[in-house]
Amino acid sequence: MMKRWLLAAGVIVGWMMMSIYALAAAPRYLPPAERPALYADQRWPTNSFLVLAWHDVEDGAADQRYLSVRTSALNDQFAWLNDNGYHPISVQQVLDAHAGKTTLPEKAVMLTFDDGYSSFSTRVLPLLRLFKWPALWAPVGSWVDAPEHSLVDFGGLKTPREKFATWKMVREASESGLVEVGAHTWASHYGHQANPQGSQEPAAANRFYDKTRGQYETDAQFEQRMGADLARISNKIREVTGKAPRAWVWPYGAASGTTLKLAHQQGYQMAFSLNQGLANAASLEDIPRVLISNNPSLRSFASQIAQVREPDTMRVMHIDLDYVYDKNPAQQRKNIDVLIQRVFDMKITHVFLQAYADPKGDGNVNALYFRSRWLPMRADLFNFVSWQLQTRAGVKVYAWMPVLAFGLDPSVPRVAAWSPDTGRSAPDNRHYLRLSPWSAVARQRINDIYEDLARHANFSGILFHDDAFLTDFEDASPDALKAYRAAGFPDNIAQIRADPQLLARWTRFKSRALIDFTRQLTQTVRAVRGPQVKTARNIYAMPVLDPQSETWFAQNLNDFLGTYDWTAPMAMPLMENVPVKDANAWLDRLVRQVARYPGALDKTVFELQARDWRKGAGQDDISGEMLNGWMRQLKMSGAGNFGYYPDDFINDQPRMAEIRSAFSSYWYPQK
Repeated sequence: MMKRWLLAAGVIVGWMMMSIYALAAAPRYLPPAERPALYADQRWPTNSFLVLAWHDVEDGAADQRYLSVRTSALNDQFAWLNDNGYHPISVQQVLDAHAGKTTLPEKAVMLTFDDGYSSFSTRVLPLLRLFKWPALWAPVGSWVDAPEHSLVDFGGLKTPREKFATWKMVREASESGLVEVGAHTWASHYGHQANPQGSQEPAAANRFYDKTRGQYETDAQFEQRMGADLARISNKIREVTGKAPRAWVWPYGAASGTTLKLAHQQGYQMAFSLNQGLANAASLEDIPRVLISNNPSLRSFASQIAQVREPDTMRVMHIDLDYVYDKNPAQQRKNIDVLIQRVFDMKITHVFLQAYADPKGDGNVNALYFRSRWLPMRADLFNFVSWQLQTRAGVKVYAWMPVLAFGLDPSVPRVAAWSPDTGRSAPDNRHYLRLSPWSAVARQRINDIYEDLARHANFSGILFHDDAFLTDFEDASPDALKAYRAAGFPDNIAQIRADPQLLARWTRFKSRALIDFTRQLTQTVRAVRGPQVKTARNIYAMPVLDPQSETWFAQNLNDFLGTYDWTAPMAMPLMENVPVKDANAWLDRLVRQVARYPGALDKTVFELQARDWRKGAGQDDISGEMLNGWMRQLKMSGAGNFGYYPDDFINDQPRMAEIRSAFSSYWYPQK
């Protein structure tokens, strides 16, 4: 983190001038009347549809081991949908809308039922016939195929065979004209060991870890296993119904890009997860669904549906795995437990979790917390902590990764800065030591590292670190100069800088090059991990406050907003040398600059600082009271998404009692 401070504090004199100018604005409160209307009150986007996911249906008590609802509750839910203007649609209607042949009705809803329970035939199908509504039914092949009077292994729970449908029931449902039969795997609806620590992760989306050999499944082994599963369930559905299955439903909602590729090869045209939000016919590879569980009251059911269109709110803690890591396994496990408890108690939504080792704190990465081809592994820790945070603390985890600052062997070209004093080019040790984004070798090895992360870890998104920048003297490496020539620029930095128009074009060229490289890395991750992986990228404050400063960073707010799911400005006033008394005004101006772009606040997360890196170690903690005040200022200015870096969970810094009333709505005002 010290490198961040060095970059922001003194490399370019103009930054200080801009920070001082930022103080002219007074803190501002955004009145409720000026805030955007609830999404529930707005018209649905064209070809959007809501997908609801049920499981078992029972006349008596709703057994939550099977995510059951009572028959009477399902009947009330169907009646509510009918009375409130929802229009149930079929798989074929969605595919036709995707092909541009038709348009979905307003408030379109798809009804889906998972696992293959016999109750679908005895309780759900009669209701579908009564309402004349279509539905998607996705059974697990091996459960439906179980011998008569046997027990089905339902995730370790021995379940009577009659709980599940027969293939005769599946055929009859298909012949009803109302039911599309999809696939929920043949026999991959279970969790298996996915890391050395023993985490049980969804088998259809994660590679198996063999603890006896200390090895993960290879790509070939994983594809063979899931390819065989897909072929078997697809062939069986085709045999029973006479129709090739078109809808793939992920067990536990957990997706895999590798398995999705295999599903496409089997002819599947849509894939359903349990992610949040409305679906749209334009995108059928990651269809979100609302899970109906705990036999909800009709009020709770209606509330779930009313809230589905509201955008995600992000409240995020930055976590350094270097704080977790310990050579003593017992102490490391204690550290993990303290972390999980703190995140759970904070009641936030996201964690940006460091996937690389940086014990020196200089941002130059020489080791990772996952297995990789090109850098040593400090400990196989990222996947385990990520899974613990997801399952025990209930948060989404983004893998926090460098873009360029990997310490590969010296033969891989680095970013070089041209010096106007000497006329020579060399890496600038005042900044992160970055690999040149124009080196084919560097790009390929970084791409491999991201692919290794996706292969060996389970996470919801990627945070591209703040090392993805280029100053107005960079990059002057041979590969970069060659790329400039190919793009029509002089291969001379002095000549480029001497012409304002040429400098502006060169700046845009570099900004787009960094954007394009992170897009490539995103595609690599999604190809392995799945299309559901979200992206976020750090941006320095100055390119937000003054777009002209793109020259100094090769970062552009408008580009970021159009490329990433989340843009993460470094809202760190003390790092920008803003006096404490003026910090709220500076934060307000930062928010207002983002708000100039329509819809930008819904996809921007402001990252505050919990340390003042200008001070010495042990004296650099920022009080929870001050951080609380900054959070409140962000909210008053109209920002709904924010977080802070770093979190010292071992020492309760910042103090949870001092910040969580502003950080999490769970604690304020009632609790």
